[in-house]
Amino acid sequence: MAIVDFAPLRIPFYRRLQTLAVVMYYYSFYFGALLGCAIILLLLFSSYYPLALLYLAWAYLYDAQTPSHGGRRSKFMRNLKVWKYFRDYFPIKLVKTVELDPNKNYIFGYHPHGILCAGAFATFATEATDWSKTFPNITPHLLPLLALFKPPLFRDYIMSSGMCNVSRESCEFILKEKGPGNSICIVVGGAPEAFDAHPNKDYILIVKPRLGFIKLALRTGSSLIPVFAFGENNLFHQVSNSPGSMLRKIQEKIQSTIAFAPALFYGRGIFQYTFGMIPHRRPVHVVVGQPIEVSRKENPTYEEIKDVQTAYIEALRSLFEEHKQMYEMNKDIKLIIN
Repeated sequence: MAIVDFAPLRIPFYRRLQTLAVVMYYYSFYFGALLGCAIILLLLFSSYYPLALLYLAWAYLYDAQTPSHGGRRSKFMRNLKVWKYFRDYFPIKLVKTVELDPNKNYIFGYHPHGILCAGAFATFATEATDWSKTFPNITPHLLPLLALFKPPLFRDYIMSSGMCNVSRESCEFILKEKGPGNSICIVVGGAPEAFDAHPNKDYILIVKPRLGFIKLALRTGSSLIPVFAFGENNLFHQVSNSPGSMLRKIQEKIQSTIAFAPALFYGRGIFQYTFGMIPHRRPVHVVVGQPIEVSRKENPTYEEIKDVQTAYIEALRSLFEEHKQMYEMNKDIKLIIN
């Protein structure tokens, strides 16, 4: 038996394009920030240094608040053909369970984080899954970490997809200032949840300590919608790191220091299926649940926040149980909410 399982030489060209699209996405997040910095440095030490200086002045003085004030989405970038190839690689499918009123604002809570949020990106940061046709006049903004908007050029690349940072200022600007229909998607578990992203294992979510998005819903009167991505955790394998193990302790220490989850994951390669940094071709179904209506209250009490959180967790559990048999490969898989 071969040690390395090589891909067949005769593979349809469209599948090559799908793989290329996935490589473009994942490696842009691995190295996009470094590439942006490298381009600016090369320009600074060349005869084109005025261009670099002008860009830096524009990006970090004039345009510094844009990631916190609605971003700069581009319909052209969101509709690029490459994202359709990205979608079809897995494939990723958007599942609608209810109509959404465009006269309201929504906070979508995305679960689970997985390794690099493939389902969240395809659904909320592109038109690959036909979001605008599925939910007309609902404008989504995927909200990643603030740190991703620091590197030059890379910040502009991710803002073109409609992404904004996940600060309180950014969230409230979108939900209060941009008008009805404007909504945000928050990956609730955040980076630490990636440590539990193991294929065909129970989904372990971090929800109970996350009260900020609940309080935000109350302060803005935005409806909460749980979103569950069946299959998100199946895209990569991860080195065993059970809670309490030395590896997990080291990972958690690093994550708490730099806000980045150093998950030791692996998938497949470009020309072979045995190892590499590309995700496996496994389906992801992004199921958008029903809205939880929230009454606006500028200064909600802790008890009011916890009451809404309890309703949210119950809705999330119901969404999972209702669709598990249809979209999950492992029918005995459980949902564990911490």
